[in-house]
Amino acid sequence: MPDLLIELFSEEIPARMQARAAEDLKRLVTDGLVEAGLTYASAGAFRTPRRLALSVEGLSAASRDTVEERKGPRVGAPEKALEGFLRSTGLTLEQLEIRDEKKGQSYFAQITHKGRPAEAIVAEVLSRTIRDFPWPKSMRWGAGELRWVRPLHSILCLLTDEEGARVVPMEVGGINASDTTRGHRFMGPDEFSVTSFEDYEAKLKRACVLLRAEERAEAIWSEASSQAFAQGLELVEDRGLLDEVAGLVEWPVVLMGEIGADFLDLPPEVLQTSMKEHQKFFSVRDPRTGKITRFVTVANIETRDHGATILAGNGKVLAARLSDAKFFWENDLRIVREGGLEAMGEGLSNVTFHNRLGSQADRIERIAALAREIAPQVSAEADDAERAARVAKADLRSEMVGEFPELQGLMGRYYAEAQELKPEVAAAVQEHYQPLGPSDAVPAAPVSVAVALADKLDTLAGFWAIDEKPTGSKDPFALRRAALGVIRLILSNGLRLKLSELFAKADDRADADDLLAFFHDRLKVHLRAEGIPHDVIDACIAMPGNDDLALLVARAEALSAFLKTEDGENLTQGFKRANNILTQAEEKDGVEYSFGADAKFAEGAEEKALFAALDGAQPKIDDAMSREDFGAAMAAMASLRAPIDAFFEAVQVNTDNQVLRRNRLNLLSRIRTTCLMVADLSKIEG
Repeated sequence: MPDLLIELFSEEIPARMQARAAEDLKRLVTDGLVEAGLTYASAGAFRTPRRLALSVEGLSAASRDTVEERKGPRVGAPEKALEGFLRSTGLTLEQLEIRDEKKGQSYFAQITHKGRPAEAIVAEVLSRTIRDFPWPKSMRWGAGELRWVRPLHSILCLLTDEEGARVVPMEVGGINASDTTRGHRFMGPDEFSVTSFEDYEAKLKRACVLLRAEERAEAIWSEASSQAFAQGLELVEDRGLLDEVAGLVEWPVVLMGEIGADFLDLPPEVLQTSMKEHQKFFSVRDPRTGKITRFVTVANIETRDHGATILAGNGKVLAARLSDAKFFWENDLRIVREGGLEAMGEGLSNVTFHNRLGSQADRIERIAALAREIAPQVSAEADDAERAARVAKADLRSEMVGEFPELQGLMGRYYAEAQELKPEVAAAVQEHYQPLGPSDAVPAAPVSVAVALADKLDTLAGFWAIDEKPTGSKDPFALRRAALGVIRLILSNGLRLKLSELFAKADDRADADDLLAFFHDRLKVHLRAEGIPHDVIDACIAMPGNDDLALLVARAEALSAFLKTEDGENLTQGFKRANNILTQAEEKDGVEYSFGADAKFAEGAEEKALFAALDGAQPKIDDAMSREDFGAAMAAMASLRAPIDAFFEAVQVNTDNQVLRRNRLNLLSRIRTTCLMVADLSKIEG
């Protein structure tokens, strides 16, 4: 069984497109081969800035013969219909088979399709893949019609088996397939031939090309970390930047340079962001001071001066960039020191938040008022929460955030500290955006929590008020993320908040019930990820106080744990049996059996024991519920399992004696009421 090697060699492919392109090549080729009748053992995709490669091992040498059965006209049909069928199948009348069917006899054809050699199938599949490749953007060059992300120079397509390597004959866009490729643009030979994937990878390495992206990334990280360690420094981890830089070079050469002394007092995040965004440099930190003092750049070539010229050029470009950052920083600080963050944020009245929700300044007023309302409920000082809310968005008007939007909040904290605002106020300026996602940190400081909740609740209530809700997969205002942020803030900090009241205070035009239902949907997603089934959550949502998410989750966690026990499962079945009998009787009789069960009408030991068990459990359940100890309440309910089971085994509820029947139905009502104290067990499935 031969192995297949493909390489598509071009000008530099943008780093952001490489990983997806390599997987697309693998998917399109292997799917095409399988659809054409070939099989294979394994496949691997590889990429460098100038090439996409695919290795397919254990490819079948040819597709199998297949037999197609085709039904023709009925026997006795017009002669022209039969002639047309014979032409379409390429068979003679003697080669057809006649079969009996319900409505008579019909002709059937058995058409044999001979298998095709792998070479023909590979050529067909790869040609189609190249012509229809799903690049996000592509281009034409010269006089050709072929479109590719960058000019395509060569196609390597090789099948290798025991008899040796052979080129798959094919041509796309005037490029004929061959067994040759090229190494590094400057340090490798122009062209060389290969005979297999192993030979290909080894020769590329000798030609100063590391084929595997993960190998290039590991080489960069290892060498950069070693150079930093040798200077008593540490490399700032940035996985995204590492992956990107690994897609910019075929032969990584790690160089460390110094940052000019004039820029060392810039906030480390400013240095890191500027170097990453503009130069693709890694930051090197002094662990003793936390300052960024050096940078790492990755060249694509080894030089006689060991990178000195490259570093000198990079240093000049970096100095120019950091000079801009320093100007922004100093100008922003001047504004803050002269007029405070309030002066910086004055222009927000001219920045539209939404055409139906006013300006950013209008929004700040709403957030400040809401933060003041929330503050006492989260143990924050109301004045601090309001002050933090009023300056939390001011850095949106700073020059630094204008240049680096990802630094919003963080720069505001630096400016608040420069203004000598309270530490908790300054922290809230940064932290009120959090959490930004399911893995982001959740603020714990009371002032930060108050402002973060106010910010997110204002967004949600405002967009609900103007009926701009998420639909399907569309959520242009990130309202699902905002709701999850509120949920995580509440649960992580154990807050007891009435969301319906906060919705009304945020914007009384919003439909509070509908917005609460949206929160419940988000909560279901959040709790399902933690292993709590949806029916358990529904059973708890059905209870009063379901806008208190901490209470709701406490119920759900306790119920989920209880239902995993044998007592929990059996008690639920007992409840459902009692509820079903009671519901049917109430529908039949047109009355509600909800009171009046009297032990004096009890007959038999089992019925008397159930009365006694309910009397004994009720005080324990009431006490646990008053303390909101749902686990203890369910443990007390668990004591009812055996008496309920015994009652149903020994007692006929719907007896002919109407006095006994009413009493027993009222007894079932008491069971139902008791079991529904913690959650609506009727919503539990199974």
